[in-house]
Amino acid sequence: MCMAERIILHIDMDYFFAQIEERDNPRFRGKPVVVGADPKNGSGRGVVSTANYVARKYGIHSALPISKAYQLCPDAIFLPVNMELYQKVSSEIMEIIKKYSSQWEIISLDEAYLDISFSGSYEKAKEIGENLKKEIFEKEKLTATVGVGPNKIVAKIVSEKAKPNGLLVVTQPEAEKFLEPFDIDDLPGVGPKTAEKMRSLGINKIGDIKKLSKEDLINIFGVVGEDFYLRARGIDENPVSSEGVIKSIGRQYTFEKDTRDSKTLFSAFDEMILDVYKELFEAGFNFKTITVVCRFQGFETHTMAKTLKKPTNDLKILKTESKKLLLKFILQNQKLIRLIGVRVSSFS
Repeated sequence: MCMAERIILHIDMDYFFAQIEERDNPRFRGKPVVVGADPKNGSGRGVVSTANYVARKYGIHSALPISKAYQLCPDAIFLPVNMELYQKVSSEIMEIIKKYSSQWEIISLDEAYLDISFSGSYEKAKEIGENLKKEIFEKEKLTATVGVGPNKIVAKIVSEKAKPNGLLVVTQPEAEKFLEPFDIDDLPGVGPKTAEKMRSLGINKIGDIKKLSKEDLINIFGVVGEDFYLRARGIDENPVSSEGVIKSIGRQYTFEKDTRDSKTLFSAFDEMILDVYKELFEAGFNFKTITVVCRFQGFETHTMAKTLKKPTNDLKILKTESKKLLLKFILQNQKLIRLIGVRVSSFS
């Protein structure tokens, strides 16, 4: 094998917040554990942050409304988010991870990439992954899943498919074929609305994306169409870099037809807000600035921002303030709307 070939390792801690709670409270093991907002006997208004695998059997998952989680399993152990503890444990784990490569990239509290091209072979890369998992378990008593592949996109999908507590290696020649049978939702960059649009075009699996040309994908999805074209083929040249500090988290959606229907607009907006909040929460960030973008018929695009007095990670505040901004756009401009988006920034 050529020494220049890239080998990337993606590590993701298993159900991180809930696993820490299980570790520190052994009596929770084997029971459904849900970390998030107070369910208030089914009337809570927050969301689930993390659920263990027992709770997931009931259909409970991250970003699910906590009231729905309570309906699905009222006997679950519902715990508040202890972010100070989770950040402390994360810091200790990341120090372990950084020892295995000088090229590392921390994605969130429980997720990171390592460039281990120096290993020279996938066999050696697998050994590195095994040692990393073993050291984390010995020192922190927590399990992690490792995916190894030729780039970041493939390594991330590989680790997702190896969960929980697994280790899977997919080489460059295997990558494209490996990706084909997975649902389009599994491809990084494809959110719920984009997935819905793809399915309407008969694209249900990652392999189906290859039925369309690069030009077709760009015409349908804009500049990200080229990303979909490459990713579906297991191609990703993005480097592993600790310089890649997240400065903002956002989502946007282009409607099939320009619209002013409030139900259509706010339904899509609610989904985006939850997606942003989930990523924000998993990264352990507080935000201070909310920005909403609105593109009207004729590609007339405007943005509006709200900066809070102090940083927060409150979903209710995010929903309330972002919807106020979107409503201003709707009231101030009577044109049909082509695209809406929401972004949070000024992190702490």
